[in-house]
Amino acid sequence: MAPGSGPRLLITGGAGFIGSALVRMLLTQRRDVAQVTVLDKLTYAGNLANLDPVAADRRLRFVEGDINDPRTVAEVMRGQDAVVHLAAESHVDRSIDSASRFATTNVLGTQTLLDTALQTGVGTFVHVSTDEVYGSIASGAWPESHPVLPNSPYAATKASADLLCLAYARTHGLDVRITRCSNNYGPYQFPEKIIPLFVTNLLQGQQVPLYGDGRNARDWLHVEDHCRGILLALEHGRPGEIYNLGGGTELSNHELTTRILGLLGAGPERIDWVEDRKGHDRRYCVDWSKAARELGYRPHHSLDQALPATVAWYRDHPSWWEPLRKTTDDEHTERQRQEAHG
Repeated sequence: MAPGSGPRLLITGGAGFIGSALVRMLLTQRRDVAQVTVLDKLTYAGNLANLDPVAADRRLRFVEGDINDPRTVAEVMRGQDAVVHLAAESHVDRSIDSASRFATTNVLGTQTLLDTALQTGVGTFVHVSTDEVYGSIASGAWPESHPVLPNSPYAATKASADLLCLAYARTHGLDVRITRCSNNYGPYQFPEKIIPLFVTNLLQGQQVPLYGDGRNARDWLHVEDHCRGILLALEHGRPGEIYNLGGGTELSNHELTTRILGLLGAGPERIDWVEDRKGHDRRYCVDWSKAARELGYRPHHSLDQALPATVAWYRDHPSWWEPLRKTTDDEHTERQRQEAHG
């Protein structure tokens, strides 16, 4: 496809789960987009195979690089009309083990991007955040005006990045828009998150490790619906505003596990009840009425239909996830060896 005459977009973290879904959506559904530049460090969660479906599109430009490298960031940001910032360390368990990479990437990396956006005159900067910045809520749903009260190191670094973005909007007048999503699921998700981890464990004949009593509750949002929400915020959002993006389906982790087991013909005996995670938030739920009202946002995928399709994708694509599982398993074994030897 020949390059269009429309916007030029920079997607940080565009080889990751959500970022690659956004890139695939832009290049397959938006003929007006002139160019999509992906900046990705290709850490363990970044995977060029995620971009294979659009690799032949002449509008795709891939740059391997670190968002903490000002020279690289300046090079890729010049001439861009907008930035969608998705690059992040995102796994809560890893942030509990070691928070330094999370602070470096999620906070300092975001600051580097914001500074460079000011210097290069980027029009709009969309920062993709998470509902975890709000903390835990016993009932009801968080509006965007709720104060951030993060509990995990991961959530704290994302909240810090949010506050930096808002500060740049207020101090410098930078057109920053923030989205906060609920738990994502779908194809190409790295198999450390609950759905792909449990599915691939079952496909390999292993148990599924369920934390605590399994009653921690999450709202589930298909990654394609999330990407539609991000684009709505980019195209129709207001500068300096925050938009919650939810999926509308709340399940406890035990209820979700039971669904996955059923889809793969397994029973409750495959659950390995493990000690709860430190500081495990009990419940997340966002009020996304603002995004519905201002942006026309609504999720198109129901979990009843999309979860079976997601499970089927992992079942049908072992060549994608088996190498990633081996890397993760080897890393886990090495970490256990180091802990055993002090």
